[in-house]
Amino acid sequence: MSCPIVLTEQTNLATLGIPSESIKFGSVSMDSDKWIVSCENNTLTMVDLKNSNAVTRRPMKATAAIMNPVSTILALRSGNVLQMFNLDLQAKMKSSTLPSPVLFWRWTSPQNIALVTAEEVLHWSVKGDEQPVKVFDRHKDIPATSQVINYQTSKDGKWCLLGAINQGEGGGVDGHMQLYSTEQRVTQKLDGHAASFCTIAAPGRSVSDPATVLVFHQKSPSSPVSKMFCMEVGRPSTSTGPPFKLPPVPLPVPQDGDPSDFPVSLTVDEKDSLGYLLTKAGTLYVVDILTARTIYRGRITQGTVFATIPAKPLSDSDSDSNSDSAGGGGGGGGGILAVVARTGVVLRLGLNRPQVVPYVLATLRDADLAVGLAGRLNLPGAEELYEAEFTKLLGGGDVTGAARLARSSGASLRNAKTIGRFAALPQQPGQAPPLLQYFSVLLETGKLTELESVELAKPVLAQNPALLEKWLKDEKLHCSEQLGDLIMAAQASPNSLEMALSIYLRASCHEKAVSCFAQRGEYAKIVAYAKQVNFTMDYMNLLNQLVFSSPAGALELAKALVSAEGGPLVDIQAVAEAFLASNRVQETTAFLLEALKENRPDHAHLQTKLLEINLTGGAPAVADAILQTRSLTHYDKNHVAKLLERAQLYQRAAENYTEIGDIKRVFKNCHTMNQEFVVEFFSTLSRPDAIMLLKDMLSRGASNVQVVVEIAKKYNEELGAKDLIDVFETFKAIEGMFYYLGSIVNFSEDPLVHFKYIQSSAQLGQFKECERVCRDSTIYDPEQVKAYLKDAKLADPRPLIHVCDRHDFVDELAEYLYSNSLLQYVEVYVTKVSPQKTPQVVGKLLELDANEDFIKKILMAVGTHCPVDEMVEIAEVRNRLRLLQPWLEAGVATGATDPATHNALGKIYVVANKDAKQFLQNNMFYDSKVLGAFCEALDPSLSFEAYKRANGACDDELIKVATTHSLFRDLAKYCVERQNLDLWAKVLTKDENDVETSEMRLLVDQVVEWALPESSDADEVSCTVKAFLAADIPGELIALLERIILQGSDFCENANLQNLLILTAMKAAPDKVMGYVDRLDNFHGPDIAKLAISEQHELFEEGYAIYCKFSKKEFTPDKDDRVEMQTLALGVLVDKLQNLERAAEYALNVNEKPVWSKLGVAQLDNKLASMAIKSFLNAEDPKEYMRVCNEANDLEIWDELIPFIKMARESIKENFLDTELIYCYAKTNDLAAMEEFVTGPNCANIQSIGDRCFNEGQYQAAKVLFIGINNNAKLALCHVNLEEFRDAVSAAGKANAVSTWKSVCWACIDATEFRLAATCGLNIIIAPDHLDDLIGHYEQRGYFTELMQLMEQGLALEDAHIGIFTELAILYSKYNEDKLMEHLKIFMSRLNVNKVVRACERARLWKEANFCYVQDKQYDSAIKTMMERNSAFVNDTFLDCITKVRNQELVYKTLGFYLNQHVNLLGRLLSVVDEMLDPARVVHQMRKADDSALLLIQPYLKDVQKKNLSAVNEALNELYIEDEDYESLRGSVNDYDNFDQIVLAQRIESHELLEFRRLAAYVYATNKRWEQSVQLSKKDKMYKDAIDTSKRSESEELIEGLLRFFCEISEKECFSSCLYTCYEFVSPDVALELGWKNDYVDFIMPFMIQNLRDTSQRLKALESKVEEDEEEVADGVAGNYAGGMGYGNNVLMIGNGGMGGGQDMGYGGGGGGLDMGLNGGMGVGMGGGMGGMGGGGGVQY
Repeated sequence: MSCPIVLTEQTNLATLGIPSESIKFGSVSMDSDKWIVSCENNTLTMVDLKNSNAVTRRPMKATAAIMNPVSTILALRSGNVLQMFNLDLQAKMKSSTLPSPVLFWRWTSPQNIALVTAEEVLHWSVKGDEQPVKVFDRHKDIPATSQVINYQTSKDGKWCLLGAINQGEGGGVDGHMQLYSTEQRVTQKLDGHAASFCTIAAPGRSVSDPATVLVFHQKSPSSPVSKMFCMEVGRPSTSTGPPFKLPPVPLPVPQDGDPSDFPVSLTVDEKDSLGYLLTKAGTLYVVDILTARTIYRGRITQGTVFATIPAKPLSDSDSDSNSDSAGGGGGGGGGILAVVARTGVVLRLGLNRPQVVPYVLATLRDADLAVGLAGRLNLPGAEELYEAEFTKLLGGGDVTGAARLARSSGASLRNAKTIGRFAALPQQPGQAPPLLQYFSVLLETGKLTELESVELAKPVLAQNPALLEKWLKDEKLHCSEQLGDLIMAAQASPNSLEMALSIYLRASCHEKAVSCFAQRGEYAKIVAYAKQVNFTMDYMNLLNQLVFSSPAGALELAKALVSAEGGPLVDIQAVAEAFLASNRVQETTAFLLEALKENRPDHAHLQTKLLEINLTGGAPAVADAILQTRSLTHYDKNHVAKLLERAQLYQRAAENYTEIGDIKRVFKNCHTMNQEFVVEFFSTLSRPDAIMLLKDMLSRGASNVQVVVEIAKKYNEELGAKDLIDVFETFKAIEGMFYYLGSIVNFSEDPLVHFKYIQSSAQLGQFKECERVCRDSTIYDPEQVKAYLKDAKLADPRPLIHVCDRHDFVDELAEYLYSNSLLQYVEVYVTKVSPQKTPQVVGKLLELDANEDFIKKILMAVGTHCPVDEMVEIAEVRNRLRLLQPWLEAGVATGATDPATHNALGKIYVVANKDAKQFLQNNMFYDSKVLGAFCEALDPSLSFEAYKRANGACDDELIKVATTHSLFRDLAKYCVERQNLDLWAKVLTKDENDVETSEMRLLVDQVVEWALPESSDADEVSCTVKAFLAADIPGELIALLERIILQGSDFCENANLQNLLILTAMKAAPDKVMGYVDRLDNFHGPDIAKLAISEQHELFEEGYAIYCKFSKKEFTPDKDDRVEMQTLALGVLVDKLQNLERAAEYALNVNEKPVWSKLGVAQLDNKLASMAIKSFLNAEDPKEYMRVCNEANDLEIWDELIPFIKMARESIKENFLDTELIYCYAKTNDLAAMEEFVTGPNCANIQSIGDRCFNEGQYQAAKVLFIGINNNAKLALCHVNLEEFRDAVSAAGKANAVSTWKSVCWACIDATEFRLAATCGLNIIIAPDHLDDLIGHYEQRGYFTELMQLMEQGLALEDAHIGIFTELAILYSKYNEDKLMEHLKIFMSRLNVNKVVRACERARLWKEANFCYVQDKQYDSAIKTMMERNSAFVNDTFLDCITKVRNQELVYKTLGFYLNQHVNLLGRLLSVVDEMLDPARVVHQMRKADDSALLLIQPYLKDVQKKNLSAVNEALNELYIEDEDYESLRGSVNDYDNFDQIVLAQRIESHELLEFRRLAAYVYATNKRWEQSVQLSKKDKMYKDAIDTSKRSESEELIEGLLRFFCEISEKECFSSCLYTCYEFVSPDVALELGWKNDYVDFIMPFMIQNLRDTSQRLKALESKVEEDEEEVADGVAGNYAGGMGYGNNVLMIGNGGMGGGQDMGYGGGGGGLDMGLNGGMGVGMGGGMGGMGGGGGVQY
């Protein structure tokens, strides 16, 4: 039996480049079947499962990542920081930082992420900037140390479920779940490992009332039984059906399974309502959620699955192919995807749908479950069960039950046969007809099939059509063309047309859907629909009809056709001509506007036509409006412009003319044009044409100046300012030029524009504008403008002042104003325009020898606005500095604090030697750097004072002055007082060879000898010491500190200085350190000691001395601190000096527990476990118990370890200690003490220590331990190793585990204890998974008899399964063939047939193998076996099986088999398989086999000849010819004509028998080969046959030839007979000629008499007919004119019978309409009749 589960490998993450160590829980996530995301080594890897497993890698330092199940939104986590990114937009969406770490997270929906911390559960929405929101707190009874492995929410978000696991007692894993209701805000704890929410269609409830079901696995520590629960949660109050809840069902856990195994995931495939439960060991359980029963159990992988997700089907076609089938089973779900840890294999698990029902029936033997699954999931395999149950229910009168069974059967019963059976049932009184009851049951929960929909619609349309509308809206019916036709034909409802349209649309009946659209007047929808469904139709024919009947509809349809996506569906010109033919100008215009809206070049002629028909048709306003939209640009512009000019639309004409002559002519009427248009029009002209047109407009008078100015303004850049200025200057339009230039001057960068504007404004007296441009513009040429203004000598010089001021022509300006006696403007310029230019003006005035009083007046007027520095520089250059003193002193007096002013005054005072030092010391505003440099050459001391006043800003200059002029004492004092380390660094700098300079030496001497001893400021001393230290002059620093500390000073007891002295000595003079330690008492001992023993100094003895000194009471009063000092001292001995002997002596001297503890750790590090144990005992310190135990075990000093463990147990209650103590007892063989300890209170892991003893061969000790914990499985193994087999069997019985039974059984077998081995074996064989191991063990040792006896005993067991019966049969086939057949006959129903058959084949027991095939209904295999093995052939069995085979090819192979092996039975075989054979193929096969093979199957061929097959007919005809059976051949030819008759005739026309030749002539005649037939009859003198054939041919030529032949051979009787027989085909003149020539007058006379009589009767009939036709012609002509020339009744000619409204109007009759000369007749008829000239009816001429 094949497996009901399909297991395929989707991909492998390891092969995609993800490291195996990273493929684990927490590093790899899979939140949908689209993406797998992995974080490893600062790399983010994304695997696109829907894109051929494409891998994307990005560098990212995230620790975890999860991908949105729908979109490419990636969530990243690093520590407590969370972020979301949209990968499509490549943008960060949002981020959040949580106060506590996230233990578990996942997407619960495309819009939400769940975050689980140690205390609470939060939800983080994707929308907006929302931050994580708390949902609920974690349950207090779930241990905080638990590992969260699952979190889910229901689809409606009303229920949440948290899953976690933790280590349980006895080595197992406990599961905890927390169920929370968001509506009621209540929580409940559940015991279990895996759970999931799902939404299903619950039994007894409609599809619109689904149930939210919680499926979970329960296993509590108190109960080892695993159960599956399926119950509805949060049932809505609106639900009308019963609640869904199933009683718990035990999970079939393997008896020999690992007891520590536990479920890790439960994933639900909602489409199939199946749950996939996976355990840590890789075992899969498939559970039916509607029954909670397990369908399948099996191990699918050796690794652990850590990520699962429901998967969609591999293709949409797979899932949707059967969506409308009965029962709605569809293609089924996609199963699940699962990722295996470490290996990286991604598995797809799903149902093997064809094998599910057979597996359930054969293996589970659960018919109810098989029927339920088959019906719900539309699975094959249960058809016979359904049919039997259905017949039973109908026979019992349970119509409703039968209907429900059919509904639940999938496609098994929902067919025409079932409908017929319901329809055939009689209607019971007071009840609906059975058929309607059946349909009613089907409509309760699903959708009807096509056949059911049609059959239901027939009675409902006649009774209540509204029901049909309701069912269509609810999508309960299958839409088909037949259903739509039924509704259209019935017209039972006003909405019938709408209903039929809806059905046709859903059923893709395009032609009928279009017809419905047309009937509803929805023409635009026709195009959209046809385009959508790719339907082709003749739109022009439809348009031509609508133009006359519905012009508006025609316009709507035409617009839709030309606007169709992908291009027009009709020829635009043809449609336009169709509208114009009916004089529909308005519709033509509307259509063309829609058709030409794309403005394509190839539509130019149509655009021209559109404008022309409106301009010439009296609608110029429409043309104007069209042109105004600018939507058409490809028309013939010149032609349209002429039409526009004629229509006096000059503006539009100008737009379309291209020649400048035409434009100038039109622009004579520019006064009638819109000014805005005129301005805009110039944008279309070239530059020369535009300039020409502007000149033409100005030449026509000043009235056009304004518009020309506007044009010039707008197109300044295009036409060029130079040309436009020339245009204005040519016609002396200065004012126009002024306005034109005024509009552009603010934006133009052309110097000419600015100059001409300045010039024109000056000429027009616009001095303010002239001044503004000169002041603000930066474009004009200043030299040009300056020269023009100076030459113009304007009354107001302000424009010139601005030009000179802005462009630094100050000297020329001052000279111009001074020379022209405009001194008032000089003062105005320096006081109001540019005070900062005062120095330049004053300098120029000084050069011009202006009056000093005037200059001082100017300076005093300007005051502080004049730049001092520049003014002083100019005065200094000209040696007129004393001129500025009054102005400068006035500035100081007014409160000026700027450095420039005070610098200038300082220079004056220094030069004049007027209180210079006092000024330098007291003045706060001068620049020290400026005056210091100024004074350096005059007086260095004044320079030092100036730099000193800067307070550090001029330190470099000060140091330079001091060193240059030997001012070291002043410098030393300055450095000490400044207390600035940067300054000290500058003065204490060595040269490039790192040698003290002479300047540095002199400065240091001054500091040590004079500056620092005089100081009493501690900060100054501290800063100086730091500077010396930083300068790396330790010798000088030590000397300085010894002078301060050791020689007595105010700072001798200063702790910092003592610390510094010792530290400096460590660095520069280590030999002095020990002396300083002894002499000094006020330094920081612990810190100094720590530095002394550091790697930098390595003064371990000094550090040890410091710790010893400060461990004394006088230095460290606190006892704890002293102990700490002692511990640190010991640390120096053991860690730095590594002298354990001194350390042990020191510990013994101080005798403190921390010291002993420190010593013990050191001894432990040096592998001195025995000494370390003593130290820890002295310290009473058990903290290192794990290391002590490990080291002691390595050294095997268990006797010494026992006291330590006992000491440790007094303070530490840890199972490790108890476990190690037991192990020590075991190793010392103190079993009594061990047993006493084990039976007493303890927390030891007895299981693990028992396993340890067992593995080390201490079976007695292990036996004691396993007895203590009742571990019978291990106890049994101990008995086995101690060769206590009976006790081992007893213990195995108590353990009752398959693995234990196996171990004991193997041992008993090896010890030849077969009775005990059989006892064990009976408990093994009931476990199918281990049966093979048992058999293999017996077989390997050759105990075949004992094995078969054991298996025979197992047949009587209650738990006997199919494997026992199967394996016993296999054993019989190997070792006892005589019992095999009997075993097969008795236990056939309980065998695995395939395995037994393979065993029989290996043993060459073909009879038994064939028996198995037949009993298992494997008829194909049975047939093959009987054909291949003669010993297995039984004819009756063979014939019974051949009718049931599935492979039809076998039937044809059996024909060859019988033909070769059993030819006498071939006929019986053919009669049995008649309906299964293709007779043509049988004939072909027999022809290939043997020449005589056809003769063997002749009876069969006669039986199947009724099918009239060519191969059969030809084969039989060949057999008849060979047998010379002409009668049978004639009968075959007459009755069955499907063969090549000409070939047959050619074959037998030369046959030696006359009847065969006659038959050939007959065949030729039948195939209208008259001449060959007649010739053959004449050759055989079968003249009657020749005459009859000639008559059938109706050929006058052939008959005439036959007559002449009879004359030639003088067969008068035959001649006469031919005339009589062929009378109507013989021409009278031919008969008369032959009779006269051959003297056969008597023989032709009867013919001539009859011919004359017939001619006379025809003439009379013709005369009467002509009179009647004349009357009908007159009536027909009148009828034509009364019918309105084909336009009567508003019916179009095209498609409706043409002119005459369906009357006969053409020559030759035959249906009215335009004949067009193609079917006879002569064009358009003018009535019905007038003879028949080439058509039917009338007299033929």
